[in-house]
Amino acid sequence: MPLNIPILLTWLRVALIPLVVGVFYLPDAWLSPFGKGVASTAVFIIAAMTDWFDGFLARRWNETSAFGAFLDPVADKLMVAGALLVLVEFKQLNAMFAFIIVGREITISALREWMAQIGASKSVAVSSLGKIKTTAQMVAIPMLLYDGTLFGVIDMRYWGTWLMAVAAVLTVWSMLYYLRRAWPLIKETEGQLK
Repeated sequence: MPLNIPILLTWLRVALIPLVVGVFYLPDAWLSPFGKGVASTAVFIIAAMTDWFDGFLARRWNETSAFGAFLDPVADKLMVAGALLVLVEFKQLNAMFAFIIVGREITISALREWMAQIGASKSVAVSSLGKIKTTAQMVAIPMLLYDGTLFGVIDMRYWGTWLMAVAAVLTVWSMLYYLRRAWPLIKETEGQLK
């Protein structure tokens, strides 16, 4: 396992996941419900920033590695799944949104693994649609974690819920896009097995 700053930043993101979730379980005497939302939002934003920064540094310093390419999306998916679960648990997000997003991640991860096994991983490489979906999620989640009114004007739960609905639609759309791209190879492989 190579150790460099981009990989250490990815490990930092993994280490921050329990903080995003765990802060909600602190006693109210230690931190008010609003304070928990603010703290969790801050940790999530820091973790999300490491996601951009580790990729930037890896490319700039030419320190990309197979292990980093594996660990980075795993850290992202764990971070999103952890945040979604805590949002559902504390009634700040409808479970349907979490199911759509986590279900899509499992489906596409399995599809990518299978496509890599048959030597066609480029067919399901990350698309711009997938990046837009991820951006919508990564903005909606901290808005929902905050769960208050920002600057006395912006209702973060309202706008976070709308943005999460957009992310859910993009999630299904991107999943169908990847499945459509993989479908000819799925049919071809099925024909070879008969």
